[in-house]
Amino acid sequence: MCKPLITDIQKYSIHNGAGIRTTVFFKGCPLSCIWCHNPETQSFSEQLLFDRGKCTGCGSCVPACPSKAIRLTGKLAATEESKCAHCGVCLDYCLQNIREIAGKHYTIKALMEEIEKDKVFYEQSGGGVTFSGGEVFAQDMDYMEELLSKLHGKGYRIDLDTSGYAPFHQIKRLLPYVDTFLYDVKIMDTDLHKRYTGVDNHLILENLKKLSEEQAAIWIRIPVIGGVNNTTAHMEAIAKFIKAEKISIRQIHLLPYHNTGSGKYKRLNREYKGEDYYPPTNDELNNYVTVFQQYGFNRIITGG
Repeated sequence: MCKPLITDIQKYSIHNGAGIRTTVFFKGCPLSCIWCHNPETQSFSEQLLFDRGKCTGCGSCVPACPSKAIRLTGKLAATEESKCAHCGVCLDYCLQNIREIAGKHYTIKALMEEIEKDKVFYEQSGGGVTFSGGEVFAQDMDYMEELLSKLHGKGYRIDLDTSGYAPFHQIKRLLPYVDTFLYDVKIMDTDLHKRYTGVDNHLILENLKKLSEEQAAIWIRIPVIGGVNNTTAHMEAIAKFIKAEKISIRQIHLLPYHNTGSGKYKRLNREYKGEDYYPPTNDELNNYVTVFQQYGFNRIITGG
């Protein structure tokens, strides 16, 4: 059994399911959405995040690195990624506190202990645990099934945030333990989907139909991104598909685009390609709500 990498355990989360929740973000995703606000969850490997703009070039981290991966270039302590072992030693010597390792292995026992610290909040609010990413179904499935079965056995409500891009037999393994699937539907046009996410949407849509046939509780989540899918035609295409395929859903959640994660790209030494995207206006969101209502969907929320 392989212990997955986890980038964050977010406490008091209120946007990833009902009630107060703990959201666990796994590292590794088969999609590469251009607008992704958690780019550190795309790779399946540990990564160094380094705020180059705040580096003073003090050099304290250079001799501390066991792999000799850091060298001073002018006033910048540059890290040679091919040599970096992501051991985290340099973090303790960085006087500016601008280095971070994305990705940490957790045993099932350690992760459950962290989750259970806030069980009183789950009980009082009707909340629970949400597993997100990255992509949950791209992780070690033996690990995930054991983790979810233990949490389920303790009575915790479990939500699972997914792109749906995985073999359905993996989805079905976790189905008995999941209370709600937060299922992303980004773009209906196959070519556009591949252009913006790196994969086409055939498997995603097929899995959505199969999940509905299994009578799973499904929340459809649609990121609304100006310059990508913020048109009435896009929203109508999604509504028509759900209606025509008789997919049973509990609600639709329209998520306005934001660029709060764009700064992470520089810290990962990557280019952010979403500069031309923008959030939808309130009028646009209200219009999309009306579109879905016209197709008979009445539980629609916006924001988050």
